[in-house]
Amino acid sequence: MNQELQVSHNLQQQSFEVLVDGHRAHLDYKRLPDGRLDYCHTFVPDQLRGRGIAAVLTRAALDYASAEGLEVVPSCSYVEVFIRRQQQGS
Repeated sequence: MNQELQVSHNLQQQSFEVLVDGHRAHLDYKRLPDGRLDYCHTFVPDQLRGRGIAAVLTRAALDYASAEGLEVVPSCSYVEVFIRRQQQGS
């Protein structure tokens, strides 16, 4: 199912988001003065939890930062754990 999710990057809202079954899940960020991206909040509605949606959002957000050559500050605990697990797996 995760392969079917279309993550959109909402530049104005500074978030990566996906709509599933009428519910919006999102990963919010702030662009810091030094150009880094602070990935500060991930939210998945109760109705969508347990489906890997937060991981899909986080992967899309990290791929964006990598493609743009931007450093990420993972102040969201979910993003921090996701990055740590990816580093351990490689």
